[in-house]
Amino acid sequence: MQQTPTAVRTTATKDAEGAVSSVLSRGLNVRHIRFMALGSAIGTGLFYGSASAIQKAGPAVLFAYIIGGAAVFMVMRALGEMAVRHPVSGSFGQYASRYLGPLAGFVTGWTYVFEMAIVAIADVTAFSIYMGFWFPQVDRWIWVLAIILVLGAMNLLSVKVFGELEFWFSLVKVVAIIAMIAGGAAIIVFGFHTADASAAPSVGNLVTHGGLFPNGFEGLLASFAVVMFAFGGIETIGITAGEAADPKKVLPKAVNTVPVRVLLFYVLTLAVLMSLFPWNEIGNNGSPFVQIFSGLGIPAAPHILNAVVITSALSAINSDIFGAGRILFGLSQQGHAPKSFGKVSRHGVPWMTVVLMGGILLVGVVLNAVIPENVFLVIASIATFATVWVWVMILASHVAMKREIKRKGLPASEFASPWWPAASVLTIAFMALVITILGVFDDTRVALYVGAVWLVLLVVAYKLWVRGNGRVRAELVDETSSLPVVEARS
Repeated sequence: MQQTPTAVRTTATKDAEGAVSSVLSRGLNVRHIRFMALGSAIGTGLFYGSASAIQKAGPAVLFAYIIGGAAVFMVMRALGEMAVRHPVSGSFGQYASRYLGPLAGFVTGWTYVFEMAIVAIADVTAFSIYMGFWFPQVDRWIWVLAIILVLGAMNLLSVKVFGELEFWFSLVKVVAIIAMIAGGAAIIVFGFHTADASAAPSVGNLVTHGGLFPNGFEGLLASFAVVMFAFGGIETIGITAGEAADPKKVLPKAVNTVPVRVLLFYVLTLAVLMSLFPWNEIGNNGSPFVQIFSGLGIPAAPHILNAVVITSALSAINSDIFGAGRILFGLSQQGHAPKSFGKVSRHGVPWMTVVLMGGILLVGVVLNAVIPENVFLVIASIATFATVWVWVMILASHVAMKREIKRKGLPASEFASPWWPAASVLTIAFMALVITILGVFDDTRVALYVGAVWLVLLVVAYKLWVRGNGRVRAELVDETSSLPVVEARS
């Protein structure tokens, strides 16, 4: 099998039926990866969740997004260093296994898969609701089934097709956000009075309605639960390492630019929004972004926003299927998931993982129809806990890798994380603070209970079902840096 200089040496073996497990196709370029990460991190958390964050913290929420964004940037630099050094499928699940032990890899990988499955169920449901705005006479399940089949088929074609699809989905969102920022700024500069606002548009609105911290420091802390959830999904950059055409060139560019762009989008958009409307009015009359369009005098504002959020939902579902599928592929290579998830099609796509995600989405639609709405608070809490858990494991794996490099006198990384070790220690401490915050406030405390039960179940599952190679530390040598990395197992 011919390999590129950055390819990871894997073992092609046959199962009992004689089917060959192979490697993933490297068809993603820097354009694909940048927009995939943007698409993953810009979605419901900005378009709708931002109103909740603003109500908790007021204008101080800008500081929450800046602090949270800085922490996420350090997570991405840590992941980027590991991904460039070890461009393998399975990403942080593999790194946790390699540097923290097989149990850590098992728990991290399956927690991420579960997170993506839960979020995908919510995104599919949201898509059906959005379509109902235009076609109220059509049953929602029809839209759900249609989009599962369409996106599932697109994900089965090739990773390049997926990358192009995600690029255009994300481009629509990015253009819409830029338009919101530009339009809102025009209202502020030229002094147009918006019909929905009780005060004239002005930057002064950031401080004249209770100050920057109207709900005190406690409000700022409470907002972190929503803020960190909004950034969830940006770790998709690391998952693309196994399919990037040139990981050592593509990943550093994506890691350095995407988190900064995401941070700017959130901070600029919300700063403009809270300048247009007093913070305590935002979200009271529907989506905050409908308020911006309405202020511009656009009568079709609800329809424009609906088109944007539909695209956002499609992008999110697309990324969820990709992310969960590739982590499952890596888990199967480690012996942490059924071997069938390690099989790829002639296009280099792990087709069984795509089929599994489609099945989960179908089951999720049924569950969504029969369970009470308040169950979704639990679902959202699980997703938040899982996101922060994955980030903590990325940071812990990175710390263990850096210690091993120093202990063994190995060559330095080509894309080293900055301000080591102070930045990594501070970021881990911050993530621990976020988890603590989840337990302090009543409306998010359920996350810790459900998260603890989930982790216990995973440990039990590992002890009962993982055997053989899944419990053995792999020592495959990377072809370019002579470093031990995770072996791809079948």
